[in-house]
Amino acid sequence: MRLTTKGRFAVTAMLDVALYGQSSPVSLNAVSERQNISLSYLEQLFGKLRRAGLVESIRGPGGGYVLGQAAAAINVAQIIDVVEDRFDATQCNGKSNCREGARCLTHDLWENLNHTIRGYLNGVSLQDLLDQKQAAGVGRTIALNPMPAAKHKQTR
Repeated sequence: MRLTTKGRFAVTAMLDVALYGQSSPVSLNAVSERQNISLSYLEQLFGKLRRAGLVESIRGPGGGYVLGQAAAAINVAQIIDVVEDRFDATQCNGKSNCREGARCLTHDLWENLNHTIRGYLNGVSLQDLLDQKQAAGVGRTIALNPMPAAKHKQTR
Protein backbone atom coordinates (compact mmCIF):
# COMPACT_ATOMS: atom_id res chain seq x y z
CA MET A 1 0.00 0.00 0.00
CA ARG A 2 1.36 3.38 -0.90
CA LEU A 3 -0.01 5.65 1.78
CA THR A 4 2.95 7.97 2.22
CA THR A 5 3.65 10.77 4.65
CA LYS A 6 1.99 13.12 2.13
CA GLY A 7 -1.38 11.52 2.75
CA ARG A 8 -0.90 11.14 6.49
CA PHE A 9 0.33 14.69 6.98
CA ALA A 10 -2.40 16.11 4.76
CA VAL A 11 -5.13 14.37 6.77
CA THR A 12 -3.52 15.46 10.05
CA ALA A 13 -3.18 19.08 8.86
CA MET A 14 -6.74 19.18 7.53
CA LEU A 15 -8.02 17.86 10.85
CA ASP A 16 -5.97 20.53 12.63
CA VAL A 17 -7.57 23.24 10.45
CA ALA A 18 -11.02 21.75 11.09
CA LEU A 19 -10.41 21.70 14.84
CA TYR A 20 -8.69 25.05 15.31
CA GLY A 21 -10.17 27.00 12.39
CA GLN A 22 -13.78 27.10 13.48
CA SER A 23 -13.65 30.72 14.63
CA SER A 24 -10.69 32.14 12.70
CA PRO A 25 -8.21 31.13 9.98
CA VAL A 26 -5.34 28.84 10.98
CA SER A 27 -1.79 29.73 10.01
CA LEU A 28 0.45 27.04 8.61
CA ASN A 29 3.03 28.08 11.22
CA ALA A 30 0.57 27.08 13.94
CA VAL A 31 -0.21 23.76 12.23
CA SER A 32 3.51 23.14 11.79
CA GLU A 33 4.20 23.72 15.47
CA ARG A 34 1.24 21.74 16.78
CA GLN A 35 1.69 18.77 14.47
CA ASN A 36 5.49 18.82 14.10
CA ILE A 37 5.30 18.97 10.30
CA SER A 38 7.76 21.02 8.26
CA LEU A 39 6.34 24.39 7.21
CA SER A 40 7.69 24.06 3.66
CA TYR A 41 6.08 20.61 3.38
CA LEU A 42 2.76 22.02 4.59
CA GLU A 43 2.99 24.83 2.03
CA GLN A 44 3.32 22.26 -0.76
CA LEU A 45 0.42 20.18 0.55
CA PHE A 46 -1.85 23.19 1.09
CA GLY A 47 -1.18 24.45 -2.42
CA LYS A 48 -2.69 21.20 -3.72
CA LEU A 49 -5.51 21.22 -1.17
CA ARG A 50 -6.38 24.82 -2.06
CA ARG A 51 -6.45 24.12 -5.80
CA ALA A 52 -8.81 21.20 -5.11
CA GLY A 53 -11.13 23.46 -3.10
CA LEU A 54 -10.67 21.59 0.17
CA VAL A 55 -9.25 24.68 1.89
CA GLU A 56 -9.41 28.41 1.26
CA SER A 57 -6.61 30.83 2.00
CA ILE A 58 -7.35 34.08 3.81
CA ARG A 59 -4.77 36.81 3.21
CA GLY A 60 -3.69 39.63 5.46
CA PRO A 61 -3.13 40.03 9.19
CA GLY A 62 -4.78 37.16 11.04
CA GLY A 63 -4.95 35.22 7.78
CA GLY A 64 -4.39 31.57 7.21
CA TYR A 65 -6.53 28.67 6.07
CA VAL A 66 -10.10 27.57 6.62
CA LEU A 67 -11.92 24.57 5.26
CA GLY A 68 -13.25 25.10 1.74
CA GLN A 69 -16.33 22.98 2.53
CA ALA A 70 -18.12 21.78 5.62
CA ALA A 71 -16.13 19.17 7.56
CA ALA A 72 -18.94 16.67 6.98
CA ALA A 73 -18.57 17.11 3.21
CA ILE A 74 -14.83 16.32 3.11
CA ASN A 75 -13.83 12.68 3.40
CA VAL A 76 -10.38 11.25 4.04
CA ALA A 77 -10.19 9.64 0.58
CA GLN A 78 -10.59 13.07 -1.06
CA ILE A 79 -7.70 14.49 0.93
CA ILE A 80 -5.43 11.56 0.12
CA ASP A 81 -6.38 11.62 -3.57
CA VAL A 82 -5.37 15.28 -3.82
CA VAL A 83 -1.87 14.84 -2.39
CA GLU A 84 -0.85 11.26 -3.20
CA ASP A 85 0.60 10.40 -6.58
CA ARG A 86 -0.86 6.91 -6.39
CA PHE A 87 -2.93 4.94 -3.92
CA ASP A 88 -2.88 1.34 -5.07
CA ALA A 89 -1.93 -2.02 -3.55
CA THR A 90 -1.46 -3.73 -6.93
CA GLN A 91 1.90 -3.85 -8.68
CA CYS A 92 0.33 -2.89 -11.99
CA ASN A 93 -1.76 0.16 -11.04
CA GLY A 94 -4.88 -1.92 -11.69
CA LYS A 95 -3.96 -2.60 -15.33
CA SER A 96 -3.85 -6.40 -14.86
CA ASN A 97 -0.43 -6.69 -16.50
CA CYS A 98 1.50 -7.56 -13.34
CA ARG A 99 3.28 -10.62 -14.67
CA GLU A 100 4.78 -10.18 -18.11
CA GLY A 101 1.60 -8.58 -19.43
CA ALA A 102 -0.76 -10.99 -17.66
CA ARG A 103 -2.66 -10.84 -14.40
CA CYS A 104 -0.66 -12.19 -11.44
CA LEU A 105 -2.11 -14.84 -9.14
CA THR A 106 -2.89 -12.38 -6.36
CA HIS A 107 -4.13 -9.47 -8.47
CA ASP A 108 -7.76 -9.87 -7.34
CA LEU A 109 -6.70 -9.95 -3.68
CA TRP A 110 -4.90 -6.60 -3.97
CA GLU A 111 -7.62 -5.09 -6.12
CA ASN A 112 -10.24 -6.06 -3.50
CA LEU A 113 -8.02 -4.54 -0.79
CA ASN A 114 -7.97 -1.29 -2.79
CA HIS A 115 -11.77 -1.26 -2.94
CA THR A 116 -12.11 -2.03 0.78
CA ILE A 117 -9.69 0.70 1.82
CA ARG A 118 -11.20 3.24 -0.57
CA GLY A 119 -14.70 2.41 0.71
CA TYR A 120 -13.57 2.86 4.30
CA LEU A 121 -11.77 6.17 3.64
CA ASN A 122 -14.73 7.46 1.61
CA GLY A 123 -16.93 6.76 4.62
CA VAL A 124 -14.82 8.76 7.09
CA SER A 125 -15.38 12.52 7.01
CA LEU A 126 -13.38 15.23 8.73
CA GLN A 127 -16.48 15.75 10.87
CA ASP A 128 -16.29 12.11 12.00
CA LEU A 129 -12.66 12.62 13.02
CA LEU A 130 -13.54 15.91 14.76
CA ASP A 131 -16.32 14.20 16.68
CA GLN A 132 -13.95 11.41 17.76
CA LYS A 133 -11.30 13.88 18.95
CA GLN A 134 -13.82 16.04 20.79
CA ALA A 135 -15.44 12.99 22.43
CA ALA A 136 -11.99 11.93 23.60
CA GLY A 137 -11.51 15.38 25.15
CA VAL A 138 -8.70 16.47 22.88
CA GLY A 139 -7.74 19.96 23.95
CA ARG A 140 -6.19 22.69 21.91
CA THR A 141 -2.69 21.86 23.12
CA ILE A 142 -2.63 18.17 22.23
CA ALA A 143 -1.20 17.19 18.85
CA LEU A 144 -3.46 15.02 16.72
CA ASN A 145 -2.20 11.65 15.49
CA PRO A 146 -4.62 9.97 13.06
CA MET A 147 -2.39 6.93 12.61
CA PRO A 148 -1.58 5.37 16.01
CA ALA A 149 1.54 3.30 16.16
CA ALA A 150 0.84 -0.38 15.57
CA LYS A 151 1.63 -2.84 18.33
CA HIS A 152 3.79 -5.67 17.10
CA LYS A 153 4.48 -8.97 18.82
CA GLN A 154 8.07 -10.03 18.86
CA THR A 155 8.75 -13.44 17.39
CA ARG A 156 11.59 -15.55 18.64
